[in-house]
Amino acid sequence: MNAKKGSKVKVHYTGTLKNGDVFDSSKGRAPLEFVVGAGQMIPGFDKGVVGMGVGEEKTLTLSPREAYGERREDLLFRVSRETLPEGYTPSHGDPLRIATQDGSAMNVFVSEIDEEEITLDGNHRLAGEELIFNVTMVAIE
Repeated sequence: MNAKKGSKVKVHYTGTLKNGDVFDSSKGRAPLEFVVGAGQMIPGFDKGVVGMGVGEEKTLTLSPREAYGERREDLLFRVSRETLPEGYTPSHGDPLRIATQDGSAMNVFVSEIDEEEITLDGNHRLAGEELIFNVTMVAIE
């Protein structure tokens, strides 16, 4: 049996950047479980497991478009330190949740800090990156 759209699968994986840095792995944890084609995974990972059989290993190399998209400059926001909650001292990389002009919430992280302003980045941390996944199919239902 091979994985196809609608299959519930379990995989072990290690995700690395082009420079070899590991950004995520299921090693030492339960395998990742998802339904192929249900939109639960980034597009290239979802498509990459189609056709795999139990025990099969595969390397997936995903362009930014197939992963978290290209970095978007319109998702960088400079805000005055005065707008920050009282008592909060920002640190590079801090995750924050902000309200947008339309009232919805947005996840951002602190990307730059200076004396008067901080820059908040609404891009996914892996946006613009080519991602390499070593995947092993563990189970197919």
